[in-house]
Amino acid sequence: IRLSIPVAVGQCGNQVGCRFWDLALREHAAVNKKGIYDEALSSFFRNVDTRSGGDGPDIYKGKICSLKARALLIDMEEGVVNEILQGPLRDVFDSKQLITDVSGSGNNWAVGHKLYGYRYRENIVEKLRKTAEHCDCLQCFFIIHSMGGGTGSGLGTFVLNLLEDEFPEVYRFVTSVYPSGEDDVITSPYNSVLAMKELNEHADCVLPIENESLFDIVNKIHQMINFGKLGSTVKQNSLVTSSAGSAKTVQEKPFDAMNNIVANLLLNLTSSARFEGSLNMDLNEISMNLVPFPRLHYLVSSLTPLYTLADVNVPSRR
Repeated sequence: IRLSIPVAVGQCGNQVGCRFWDLALREHAAVNKKGIYDEALSSFFRNVDTRSGGDGPDIYKGKICSLKARALLIDMEEGVVNEILQGPLRDVFDSKQLITDVSGSGNNWAVGHKLYGYRYRENIVEKLRKTAEHCDCLQCFFIIHSMGGGTGSGLGTFVLNLLEDEFPEVYRFVTSVYPSGEDDVITSPYNSVLAMKELNEHADCVLPIENESLFDIVNKIHQMINFGKLGSTVKQNSLVTSSAGSAKTVQEKPFDAMNNIVANLLLNLTSSARFEGSLNMDLNEISMNLVPFPRLHYLVSSLTPLYTLADVNVPSRR
C-alpha cells in the first residue's frame, strides 16, 4: 500500500487538516466495521501499541489499538493547534508532530519564509524524517496551506522547498487556498504572488482552491436545503459540507462547511489508492497523466455531487 503524509501549515491549513482527519476517520469507520487495522487504514494512520506508555511499536496486523496520524502540524500561532489538541482528535496527535510559536507571521510572506523558515529548519526536517521513518513505502506529501496568510504562504512554501531537498523522490501534492478578491488582509495579493513562484519551482502538483468559490458552494447548498423545490429533501450522509453526515447538522465553527469541501476533495483524490476497486490508481499516475510539463502542474479540481436528493428514483440494473 502507498503511504502519504499530510503537512498542515498555518491557521487555514490546520483548520482544513482538522476536518480532513475527522472525515478520514469517519470514512474508514463506515467501511471497516470490524475494527481491524488494514492496508486502507495504514495509508494515513499508524497502529501504535501504547500499553507500555509513550510512543510504542507499530502494530501492522490485528485489532486497532491506538491510531496515530501520519502528519505534521505547523503554525506560528498556538490557537488552532491547541484547539485540535483539546478537541475530539487529541489522541490522534502527539507533541512530536507539532511545531508552534506564539507571535505569528503578521500576514507577511517574508517573515514566514525567511525568519521562521530558517529558525525552525532543523526542527522541521527532524520531525519530517521521524514521521517518514514509520512509512514502509512513502509515496507523497500533502501540503495544506493558504496563499494569503504569512505562515501559510511563507513557511508553507519553505517546507515545500525542504521536502524537495530532503525527499526528492517523493511526490509533493500541494492544496493551496487562494484568497478572494474582497479579502480583508491587505498583504494577501503580495503573499500569493511570492508563494506562486515557489509553487512553480518545487511542487509536483498543485490543487488551487478559491476561497470565494467555497463560499458560493456553501450558499448554494444552503439555498437548496431551505428554499428548494417542494417535496425535494436532501438525503442524509450525502452533504459534502456536513461534518456528521446529516443535512440538519449545525456547524460549530463558521468555516467548517467550507473546510469540509476541501477535506472531501483530498479524501476522494486518494480513495482510489487506499481502497480496492476497478478504478484503482496510484497518485503518481495523476502527475504522470495530467502534468504535460514540469511547471504546468496546476490541476483544476471539481467535486460532484454536492448532495443527493432522497426522492430521486434510480432505475434498477438488469
